Amino acid sequence: MNSPRIAFLGLGIMGGGMTRRLLGAGFSLSVHNRNPTRAAALGEAGARVAETPRAAAAGADLIFSMVADDAASRAVWLGEAGALAGVAPGAVLVECSTLTVGWVRELAEAAARRGCTLVDAPVAGSRDAAAAGELKFLVGGPDEALARIRPALEVMGKVVLHLGPTGSGATMKLINNFLAGVQVAAFGEALAWIERSGLERAQAIAMLTGGAVGSPVVKTIAARMEAADYTPHFYLRLMAKDLGYAIGEGGQVGVELATAAAALGRFRAAVAAGHGDSDMAAVVRPLQA
Repeated sequence: MNSPRIAFLGLGIMGGGMTRRLLGAGFSLSVHNRNPTRAAALGEAGARVAETPRAAAAGADLIFSMVADDAASRAVWLGEAGALAGVAPGAVLVECSTLTVGWVRELAEAAARRGCTLVDAPVAGSRDAAAAGELKFLVGGPDEALARIRPALEVMGKVVLHLGPTGSGATMKLINNFLAGVQVAAFGEALAWIERSGLERAQAIAMLTGGAVGSPVVKTIAARMEAADYTPHFYLRLMAKDLGYAIGEGGQVGVELATAAAALGRFRAAVAAGHGDSDMAAVVRPLQA
């Protein structure tokens, strides 16, 4: 398709940046968000604002979703006001959210009954990458459907990685976030240890981030923890959700994610302490109390 009509459902930290990239590239765009304030801002930028997911999806060739979890995904796709009720046969549905593999496959079956194809294309990258068009798309689905959505993906991201059939992208995203969550929780524990040990804080952090354990995730999170800047780039509560999903998916194939379970305990403690809507770096806060 030379100029696909795109619908986008979910305009949070990630979806807001992604939709602005699409608008900037000249795509015809309709949007829906549960909170209408965010949708209104995009309407002023040139998008058509729809009151329901169904209305957004009507007439669209490609329908993207970027929402928080399985429950939110079900809400935007299913039901009388859901996007599936408004799609035309032949449309491609693109689920960019971090979801369970079971729900992705269920949604793919529901899409097929409507004569549509689902591609799962969750992303690696956070708020700044979304705004800059530097996301990495982890794609599961048929080659033909990927070819149709690729022009839009390449506006929003710098890498499109086709991992296999439907569900492959969702699986890879949970593996990615499992590893990230473990590193974030571990660095939070390390920082608390540094602070209580009498070591010079800045020197110890520089040693860790400049050495073998200084992964990109650790470097990014260390800077936020050191500055005590918990402005959300990736909500802490969503990392807790992702770790829980990862533990369940690992169990489905007989892999016990013991380190994920330990990290999840740290994230749940931070949520209970009131840090769920802060950046995931705030996992350190209960350890500093």
